[in-house]
Order: sequence, then C-alpha cells, then structure tokens
Amino acid sequence: MPIYHRLGQLPPKRHTIFEKPGGGLYYEQLFGTIGFDGMSSLLYHHHRPTMVESVGESVDVSPKLALAKNMKSRKLIGFDVPPQDDFLDSRVTLLLNSDIHIGLAAPRKSMTDYFYKNADADEMLFIHQGTGTLRTLMGNIRFEYGDYLIIPRGMIYQIEFDTEENRILYAESFDPIYTPKRYRNWFGQLLEHSPYCERDYKLPQDLETHTEMGQFLIKIKKQQTLTDYVYQAHPFDVVGWDGYNFPYGFSIHNFEPITGRVHQPPPVHQTFEAKSYVICSFCPRLYDYHPKAIPAPYNHSNIDSDEVLYYVDGDFMSRNDIGPGYITLHPGGIPHGPHPGAYERSIGKTKTEELAVMIDTFKPLQLTEAAMKLDDGKYFRSWLEH
Repeated sequence: MPIYHRLGQLPPKRHTIFEKPGGGLYYEQLFGTIGFDGMSSLLYHHHRPTMVESVGESVDVSPKLALAKNMKSRKLIGFDVPPQDDFLDSRVTLLLNSDIHIGLAAPRKSMTDYFYKNADADEMLFIHQGTGTLRTLMGNIRFEYGDYLIIPRGMIYQIEFDTEENRILYAESFDPIYTPKRYRNWFGQLLEHSPYCERDYKLPQDLETHTEMGQFLIKIKKQQTLTDYVYQAHPFDVVGWDGYNFPYGFSIHNFEPITGRVHQPPPVHQTFEAKSYVICSFCPRLYDYHPKAIPAPYNHSNIDSDEVLYYVDGDFMSRNDIGPGYITLHPGGIPHGPHPGAYERSIGKTKTEELAVMIDTFKPLQLTEAAMKLDDGKYFRSWLEH
C-alpha cells in the first residue's frame, strides 16, 4: 500500500519514550511484512499486545479438494452458496492453488463474539451485496456494494453488517496484494495514466481505543488451521499509528476504464497485483470507436494462466446465459472467447454496462468439493453452434 497514513496520538520520534497522561508507557509494535523489507506501520498500544491468557485446540479448516488437475471450462452458480450466520463459517473456498484461495461467502450476522486474524494471507473482500463497517485495531472503514476491502495479513478485525443480505467474493493471497507496478512512479505515487488515484481510497478512520481488561477471543488462521487465542487486553487498544501497512477500501465504481479505437486487452482492466496473479475490474465503459471495431474480445488462449470471472451486474457482452454471482473458470491451455452470436452482436454497439471482477492466476487452479456442487456441468459445450 504505497501511501502514508496516520491516526491518533504519536510521539515525535519513533522508538522513543511515549508516556501515558496518567503515568506509564504506551507500547510500540512494528506491524510489517517480508521481514523488515516490506510495507510496515508503527502502532502504539495502551497494553502490551502479547498478553496471551490461553491457547485452545487448533481446528483444521483446509478446503476439501475434489479435482487437482482441471482441463474443463466451468460455470459455477455462486448464489447457490447458502447463507450462514457466522462470518467464518459462511466462507466457502471454491478454487485454489499454492498462491491464492478464491471463494464466496454469504454471512448473515456481524462478527461480535470474537476477533479474527489471518496470519497466512492478505485478504481481498469484494462486496457484492450488503453494507457495513470493517472494524480493525487501526481504525474503521465503511463499505458498500462494489467495494474492494484489502486487509493485510496479521490484521485483527471484526466485520459488522447492516442487514442479513450479504454476498462477498473473497481471495486469500499468500503474496502481498499491491497496486500494479506500471501505475506507479519510482516514489510509489500513482501516475496520471492510472485508472484510479490515491484520492479514491477509503482509508481507516475513527480509531477505536479500548483500554478494558478481561478475556478477548481472537481466532487466528495459520497453515489452514484455526486456533482460539484468549488475550487479557482488548485488541483494539491502539492510541495511534502511522506508516504504510494498513487495511483500505476501493470502490469498483471509481475505476476509470481505459478505452481505445480497437479492442483493448485485459491488462487495461488491472486493479491489483501480486507475484502470482492479477485482479481486474470490468466496468461500464464506452466501446471501441474505430469505424470497423468489433467491441467483443477476440478469441484468446490462456497458455500461461487460468482465468476466473465473477459476474457482478449488467449484461456481460461476450457471454450468453450469465447472471449475477456466477463464476466462470477458463483453464490455461484452452482457447476461449465470445459465445456464439456475441461477436456479431457487439458490432455497432457504443457502450456496455457490465460489471465483473477477474482474477488471472499464473498457476493452475484446483477445484474443491464445494465448487463441484455449484458447477452446471455443461458450460464447456456453450461455444457449440446449433
């Protein structure tokens, strides 16, 4: 997250005495990644952030794999994932490799009885339905339909929903999630040709500082196990922090599409990147304006990547029989393109109202048992001419 942010009270110099008004010291914590080489922030706690009272048993939460080697294009009916009350229970991993886990969630209830920390992965939550507040030890972020929430690994958080109607696309990333390198200058600032800028970010606000002592449950995910940790101090006891490593939001509606005279390739839709995959946003936009342009994408082969498309809203111009919440998977090595009629149908059209999220991975994706239950079983035949 190449932008500096600060909230709350800070001493004038890092790694120095920071006294409480009534006596005693605040406790400094470096919150960073990739050793001491990645993004980091300095947090100042009212209590030591290390006061563990008890550690419970670890529960294996590994996704149940059904198909390790997939060579078939698939369509998953995402809204068939049933709602569940608990936020963590509602998360259903569908596609995975060693770099990323992709899934859907339909939580009904807010997380209030415990806190959560993913110690393995950065998380991307895309809000398809629902509104609420992401509450973290570094401040709160209001979210709504169309928001990406980027949560760094190790972040302690709760999530509150305003209603029970919530749908989320999520990704757990075992590499840090960054803004695309080609959008940034060598200082880290987003460039003029970037489809969004720092002004579009939803930064943490309303820092909560809880000083109470007691028993506070944090569920920590590490190596595909979930372990109950009970801490003596409230985890949201930070009085101030500054740095570059923190959660933030970005609305897909603030992504400004890059267009041209002829069809532009998928990289123009790129929104985030990691070492091993990219996340792209397909947004309402004007079509290509060459007099003989074909707005629909040309057939293309994903030789080196698997393509996942999550359909959010609108009429996706290159697909037939697609609805909100559907996921299509186009595996590497097999060409794909517009459905029959879509290529011709697009000619002469001036704009599209489609809204979708794409994740392209450089390693093949495996399918879980949950994914196979959502598969329509016939999508791979949908390019046949009848």
